[in-house]
Amino acid sequence: MSISFRVLIPARYQATRLLGKPLLKFQNKTIIEHVYQQACASQACSVHIATDDERIAEVAKKFGAQVCMTHSNHRSGTDRIAQAVTEIGCDDDEIIVNLQGDEPQMPAANVRQVAELLAGNEQAAIATLYTRITDQHDYSDPDVVKLVTTNNQQALYFSRASIPFVRDEVLTERTNYPLFRHVGLYAYRAGYLKKFVSYQPTALEKLGRLEQLRALENGDQIITDQCVAQPGIGVDTHSDFSRLLVSKH
Repeated sequence: MSISFRVLIPARYQATRLLGKPLLKFQNKTIIEHVYQQACASQACSVHIATDDERIAEVAKKFGAQVCMTHSNHRSGTDRIAQAVTEIGCDDDEIIVNLQGDEPQMPAANVRQVAELLAGNEQAAIATLYTRITDQHDYSDPDVVKLVTTNNQQALYFSRASIPFVRDEVLTERTNYPLFRHVGLYAYRAGYLKKFVSYQPTALEKLGRLEQLRALENGDQIITDQCVAQPGIGVDTHSDFSRLLVSKH
């Protein structure tokens, strides 16, 4: 599919669980440079890093990235890229992919996939991706966000709880139930992004600390699909970074 889309990468230095993580290095490059390279490989028409930190901006400019400076009081990466969309001057119908600045091993194919998914679903407000869960630990882990969908791949709900509930079996690699792990990669049209950040945080969103529930609670459609390529390690904690250093992805 021939489409045009932009990638915006929100990146902040003051992460509570791993300070300065965009500037941590592995394979002789910072995490944020790895993310940027994956975004560029997706054939996006433009890639911008949205940050409130001059240290990140300085490093990003040195490896050739376009940088959009944003406010320091944003509650989420979505709020940050919404400001960037305005600063850049995106048209309301432009497709924007939100690629988190701590996903150095997100395949470029998935970045393009989520943009194409939204482009092919005019009624959807948001597009996002998932992988299958075949491991009991992931199924039970509240840090792994689960997703249930309709038969036509519209999101019904996202939760840190074990959904849908499996009553009588232990999961194995041969399990063929619709058990999905949400991948935090999103596409929106620029006009909808502005609308989304105008919503007040909702009750279910605050309970689970999952901002995509804000869209569902406001009746907006989220279309989903299984990743075409397996994502690697996202970096949220010191443990994640340690695993990244020894990964062979």
